[in-house]
Amino acid sequence: MKDIERELDEAASKAISSLSKYKFVMFGYWAGVWVHLNRLLPNRRPSPFLQLVRCARSIEATTKGGA
Repeated sequence: MKDIERELDEAASKAISSLSKYKFVMFGYWAGVWVHLNRLLPNRRPSPFLQLVRCARSIEATTKGGA
């Protein structure tokens, strides 16, 4: 399990790094890797992308309301 947890940390780090560089496809790739690995753990971790999802939902709500 330690290998999976190490890979999870790496995937989350690479996803955030990719997003910070406007590499959206690579962000999606690494976020998907993180989700897949997290499903393999008996005790799943909370998503490190939750803040990003909430921010996106807020932007979406604002955009839809103003359109």
